[in-house]
Amino acid sequence: MAQKAFVSPSFSYIPLEETLEILPKRKKLFVGIPKESSFQENRVALTPESVSVLINNGHEVVVESNAGEGSFYFDSDYSEAGARIAYNKSEVYKASTIIKSAPISEEEVLLLQANQVILSPIHLPFLKAKMLEQLMHKKIIAIAFESIKDDSGTYPIVRSMSEIAGNSAILTAAQYLSNQHNGKGVLLGGISGVSSAKVVIIGAGVVGEFAVRAALGLGANVTIFDNSIYRLMRLQNNIGRRCSTSVLDPIVLAEELSNADVAIGALKPLHGVTPMVVSEAMVGNMKAGSVIIDVSIDRGGCFETSKPTTHEHPVFRYYDVIHYCVPNIASGVSRTASRAISNVLMPLINQSSDFGGMETLIEAKSGIRNGVYVYKGCVTKASIARKFNVKYTDLDLLLATQR
Repeated sequence: MAQKAFVSPSFSYIPLEETLEILPKRKKLFVGIPKESSFQENRVALTPESVSVLINNGHEVVVESNAGEGSFYFDSDYSEAGARIAYNKSEVYKASTIIKSAPISEEEVLLLQANQVILSPIHLPFLKAKMLEQLMHKKIIAIAFESIKDDSGTYPIVRSMSEIAGNSAILTAAQYLSNQHNGKGVLLGGISGVSSAKVVIIGAGVVGEFAVRAALGLGANVTIFDNSIYRLMRLQNNIGRRCSTSVLDPIVLAEELSNADVAIGALKPLHGVTPMVVSEAMVGNMKAGSVIIDVSIDRGGCFETSKPTTHEHPVFRYYDVIHYCVPNIASGVSRTASRAISNVLMPLINQSSDFGGMETLIEAKSGIRNGVYVYKGCVTKASIARKFNVKYTDLDLLLATQR
């Protein structure tokens, strides 16, 4: 016999509404792209193709006149993409989001408006306490785009610029070995019956890997040094062939350098400074007319004889060894570099619009938070706070208090 259902008066039978996720309202953005006038910068942060995508997604873009000419992108290209061309820099800085390919200068900090978002690289040696104070006072959200991580945990812009630097280093070395640039007249790859040039690469990171690829592709004889056996193994696996590798033993390194035609410095910095592993005595024992390309010069360089040079005057001779020590190598192939940067920043801008603004995207994406160094009056990078002796605020805690 079936039992009758029992309903207890102690229960409350009240229907509940289904809880659904409330998606943020898509936000229209106003993006400004100023012309770079410092740091010998030829790149532009967004190409006309990327600007066209932003315009078609409903955003407004203003570009300062001649902002892209260093990369052979002209005002007509941007206007045809739908951007407005501004002939006054202050007009560009009325945009809510500023995107730059060079670090902020002292003059540009004064043009920034309250509560703006600025995406640009950051060069600590050029950042001054007064500039940082202005960023904090104006409640700017400042993001160093080289510190932005993607979903896989890598730094996409740094990797792209490192690939460019690695390839460019070998091509530059090949130029300065030739008589056209007062070199000793050596073909990097050699020919039948004539041995190829000997290339020593110090550092087995991304720069080193792509320098190895370019050097092997041209037929050079390559030796790679690094203190990490893991990085040396990874490099060999990535390029798919055996090549001569060694840990950074000073005696072995000195011997290899004494026979080298080209030496590439591509070591990663430790605590913000590149370890100096090649002494002046080692450089003095190198062959006359050999070429040093110190890619690490922006963080101090790994050759004791290195000092920063410019794209206008890229080389100097020391012990009759040609030194190429340009900090911003990628700017020498600015069109390629601009497209690489734009490929990362354009989807980021669109994504911030989908999330309802950059603030919401910063809260949702830890990779974007990694690039934020000033957030609405607070310094959120410990290294910057220590350098300028200001209060450090953890960004995650700051965002948690605002929820």
